[in-house]
Amino acid sequence: MKLLDLIYANQSLSFFDLESEKECTINELIVEIPLKTEGRFLVFIYTDNSIASLAALFSCWNIENATIALFSETLAEELKEALEQQYQPMCVVDKTREVIPDYHLIESISLFPLFISNEPRKFEIDNQIKLLLSTSGTTGSPKLVKLSERNVVENALSIIDYLPIESSDQTPLCLPIHYSYGFSVLTTNSIKGGRIYTAVDDMLKRTFWQTFKSYKFTSIVGVPFVYEMLNRLGFYAYDLPSLKYFTQAGGRLNTDLIEKFYQYSKEKNCRFFVMYGQTEATARMSYLPPQDLESKKGSIGKPLKNGKFIIDEHSGELLYGGPNVFGGYAQNRDDLAIYEQPLWLRTGDLAQVDNDGYYFIIGRLKRFAKIAGNRVNLDELENYLKLDFNSAQLACLNIDDKKIAVFIKKDAEIDPERLIEFLRDKFTIHHTMVQVVFIEELPLTANGKVDLQYLYNSFTEDSKVG
Repeated sequence: MKLLDLIYANQSLSFFDLESEKECTINELIVEIPLKTEGRFLVFIYTDNSIASLAALFSCWNIENATIALFSETLAEELKEALEQQYQPMCVVDKTREVIPDYHLIESISLFPLFISNEPRKFEIDNQIKLLLSTSGTTGSPKLVKLSERNVVENALSIIDYLPIESSDQTPLCLPIHYSYGFSVLTTNSIKGGRIYTAVDDMLKRTFWQTFKSYKFTSIVGVPFVYEMLNRLGFYAYDLPSLKYFTQAGGRLNTDLIEKFYQYSKEKNCRFFVMYGQTEATARMSYLPPQDLESKKGSIGKPLKNGKFIIDEHSGELLYGGPNVFGGYAQNRDDLAIYEQPLWLRTGDLAQVDNDGYYFIIGRLKRFAKIAGNRVNLDELENYLKLDFNSAQLACLNIDDKKIAVFIKKDAEIDPERLIEFLRDKFTIHHTMVQVVFIEELPLTANGKVDLQYLYNSFTEDSKVG
C-alpha cells in the first residue's frame, strides 16, 4: 500500500497556506523533479511547515527510488554541512541558503528551492528505506531512524482507527513535520481529513487562537510543555466551539493536568487523547481512550491495532512489536545499506500492566529525558558539562520529563547562569527547564557511583539557586 495512493483517494483533502491565503490540492503540490538516476538516492529536506515544505516532501515522495531525510530548517549551517558531508545526498531542499557548494539550483521549479549535486552520489541504500527522521531532536549529531513506506502507512492507518478524523476537519499543522508526531498528523489527516493549514502561528501566541476561531480549527496537538503552558495561560476559559478533539504525546504529562484537560473536554463536549510513542515506532505505540482517562489515570493505555506490548521479565522494560517498528538506526551513509526490522522494539521505559491490560510507565531504563518533546541523553549532557566547566563534581537528573536538575558540589567554581546559557546554546534547552542545585557532597552508592535515586527523592523546588 502506497502513501500517495491513499492520499490521492481522499477527495476532501486540500491545503491552505495562511501566509498567502491560497488553497491548493495534492495534485497542485506535486511537481516533476528533473532528475535521471539509477538506483536509490538520498534527498535532504529542511522544513519549516510551509506549503513549500509540503510540496517538496510530496514531490520527492512521488519518486519511487528516493529516500527522504527531514530536518528542521533552523539547524545551524555548520551542522547542515556536516550532515551533507556525512550522508552525501543527491538533492537538497533548503530555502535558507542561496548557494550550496558542489550543488546547482534547479530554476524550473518555483514551488521550492531544489539543489542537485553536480556529481553522482552513488552508494547503496536498501530499497525499503523511504524516510529518515532524527530521534525526537536527539542532542549532538543526529542519529537517524530508518523507516519504510509500510512503517509510515501502517502507523497512519492505526492512528486513523481510533482518532475521530473526518473529511470536514480543519487541521492546523501545529508541530514540525520533521518530528515524528508532527509527521503523523500530516499523514493521517492527508489520508482521511479535510483541509490542512500551513504557516500556523505558535500555539502559545494570541494570534494562533484568533486564527483558530476564524478558520474553525477542529483539533489541537501538543507535547507536555505546550499543555503546561496552556494551563498557565488559562486555556480552560477559551471558548472553542469548533474543537472536536485534542491529543498529547511526546512525553509524560502530569496526571493533575490530564485531569484538568479531561474535565475541560467533558465540559466542552470534545475528546482528549493521551498517547504514547517513539520515532522508532513511526510515532505511535498506544493510546488511552478518552473514556478511560479518569479510571486509568496515568496509563499509556493499550497498544494500537496490529501492535503488541510485552514486559521483559528480567529488566521490567516495555517492548513493542508491530508493523510500524523501524528498520534500525543510521549514523552515516553506510548504515543505509541495511534495513532490519527487529521483532521487538526496546522502548527504554520501565512499565507495569494492570489486570485490565492497561500499561503504566514507571521509569526509564536508560538515562534519557524527554523535555518539551526533545529527547535528551543525560549521560551525554553531563559529560559535556564536566568537560566545559572542568569539574567532575556535578550530576544531571531528569525530573519527571519536566526539567533537568543539575546538582553541583558547593565548592565547585561554576557559575549557574553560564551553565544554563551553555545548555540553552548547546542543547536548545529552555532556561525555565533547567534547575541548578548546590549541595555539600554528591551522594554515592556502595559501588562508588552517584546515587541518582537519592538525589531524586531529596529534590525540592526550594533548592533552586540562581
